[in-house]
Amino acid sequence: MTEKVKNLIAEQFQGCLKLEEELKGFINQLEILLKNGQLNEKEIEKELIGAIGNYLLIEKNDLSPQTLAERVLNGYTRRLYQEILLGTAVGDALGHPVQFTSREYLRSHPVTIMANPAKWSDDTSLSLCLADSLRQGYNLCDIADRFKRWLHEGLWTPYGRAFDIGKTTLRAIANFSQVADPRLAGLAGERDNGNGSLMRISPLVPYIRGMEQERQIEMIAEVSSLTHRHPRSILACIFLCQFELCCIKGEDLPTAFGNTQTIVRYLLERKEFSAERPHFARLLNLSFDEFKDLPESQISSSGYVISTLEASLWCLFNHDNFKDTLLAAVNLGDDADTTGAVTGAMAGLFYGTDSIPSEWIDAIPRKDDFFRLADSFGGYRV
Repeated sequence: MTEKVKNLIAEQFQGCLKLEEELKGFINQLEILLKNGQLNEKEIEKELIGAIGNYLLIEKNDLSPQTLAERVLNGYTRRLYQEILLGTAVGDALGHPVQFTSREYLRSHPVTIMANPAKWSDDTSLSLCLADSLRQGYNLCDIADRFKRWLHEGLWTPYGRAFDIGKTTLRAIANFSQVADPRLAGLAGERDNGNGSLMRISPLVPYIRGMEQERQIEMIAEVSSLTHRHPRSILACIFLCQFELCCIKGEDLPTAFGNTQTIVRYLLERKEFSAERPHFARLLNLSFDEFKDLPESQISSSGYVISTLEASLWCLFNHDNFKDTLLAAVNLGDDADTTGAVTGAMAGLFYGTDSIPSEWIDAIPRKDDFFRLADSFGGYRV
């Protein structure tokens, strides 16, 4: 931890943590969270004042280094879910009206504003189902049950009915009642590598941050496998989640991309992923600048999982704010809502909720439910 942040902590907490040992203990707790990737220094600065205010008002006589560190951690967790869920919904809703529209048409008729009222689709609904389940802990059967309720009961839909349902996802949900282990429900054929698990995986990221990397990879694979069990889909989800975890640590885009490449190259040495090397060639063999400088004509925005991952990263790398990043994503056309949703989750994490145009958020159906869901996360211990 830098001296700047330590000095900020000392200034802000003067009179709260009365003993020097308590102040050192609080800094030690935060350094542990920094080391394991659960916080970064910028986020500590953002959370400090809120943590102090809450405890001064509610628990004046029970200020301890551990409880204060937990308040900082939980405040950051809630904000991460807000960034991911709102980013996903905004990207989904921005792209849905032009789903399957050609790029050529969008060059002369580009998306420039959010429809109002907007409509988000399965990308956001399944992301919300995952996040809602994770509030109670990690339970694959519960996640699968919420996916079924989305399909049959309209759970977490904008207007009470599921729509725009991918074929692979539909068949996998039907398999839930046929298999004892939900991890075996997903389809695993070569032609089952659509973007249906990639589009909904990001809410897992705040939950797994701070875990051992092997456990992170295992959980990403399991959540993908509920619907998409082919190694390519799983590895694409791992790439996206590990990249987002790097961003959470405070890494800049080139560093996050490079570190993610290192992780995925290592995984390609494993038997279950070894055949996927050619499909990840550009993502792993190009430097950040080389990938960023690919011409738009070489970026596909189809529903193929590799195309969606590449297109979303390419848009994020080539713009420096949330709005322009999302407009670039949806104006690639074709599977515009999913490209928008995946890009929106990443851009939301990288730029923050405040970077999302307020008129876009206001147009989102059930927007208050997004905030309530994000605010319900807590209870993390250090």
